Amino acid sequence: MSKSGKVVHSMTGFARRDGGDATVSWTWEVKSVNGRSLDVRARLPQGYESLDPIVRSAVTAACSRGNLQVNLSMKRGSAPLQLQVNEDLLQQVIDLMARLESRTQAAPPRLDGILGLRGVLEAVEEEESPEDQEVRLAALREDLDAALQALLAMRAAEGARLLGMARGHLDEIERLAKAARSCAATQPETLRQRLKEQLAVLVEESTGVAEERLAQELAILAGKADVREELDRLAAHVEAARELLDQGGAVGRKLDFLCQEFNREANTLCSKSADVELTRIGLDLKSSIEQLREQIQNIE
Repeated sequence: MSKSGKVVHSMTGFARRDGGDATVSWTWEVKSVNGRSLDVRARLPQGYESLDPIVRSAVTAACSRGNLQVNLSMKRGSAPLQLQVNEDLLQQVIDLMARLESRTQAAPPRLDGILGLRGVLEAVEEEESPEDQEVRLAALREDLDAALQALLAMRAAEGARLLGMARGHLDEIERLAKAARSCAATQPETLRQRLKEQLAVLVEESTGVAEERLAQELAILAGKADVREELDRLAAHVEAARELLDQGGAVGRKLDFLCQEFNREANTLCSKSADVELTRIGLDLKSSIEQLREQIQNIE
């Protein structure tokens, strides 16, 4: 959890919730993976399409980012049976008995015999009332909420792990930036000496060139030699990233933007470097920034 108390969530997770009633059993499955925004897809069985807007509303209330797949599977059990007389077939039997009565001397048929005729008495599933269907839909919504809460718990646990790893990468970036600042190539005396040498070469090769042009070239050389501005911005980006992690909540997009800024400064530092040690530090910086970016890609 962040220092502010808001949870940092990962965008990956999975949850399952089983439920049922006297007639039907069901299973909710919710899967979440990384996404630039929030994308919800629901796969529902025939007859339960009315749950689609409920699913989307519940997911939107629970999650800010990620690609979420919500599946509902249903399995019908042994529903209560109700005996029912096939009135059409029974009437045909009665009519036939009336026609045969005067032609035979057989005893009148008994009721159990008539009902025992195939098809006269049928066992059918009891038809559900609207009230029963509403109770089932309420239970389904309750189990959906429980599945989403389980998903959030998993995303929070993974988010806590990512939070620790991101802080570790930021510590390493800060350490490397300080090492670069302490590097001999970035010290003022070293910079002045390099500029003197470059200026001597420039004056020697620029016979007849106006002083204004020489001043411009010197300013360009000074800008290329000094990486202190890039190091200052790296330190500011580290502080901003830590503040976002402390803030918590859905900070993934902002952290992703900061990673782009980290890369920009590291690339500039490497391009300016004319020192082996500073170049090595710059390459280590780029590696640590890439590791930070990989973790941030998973944060909501």
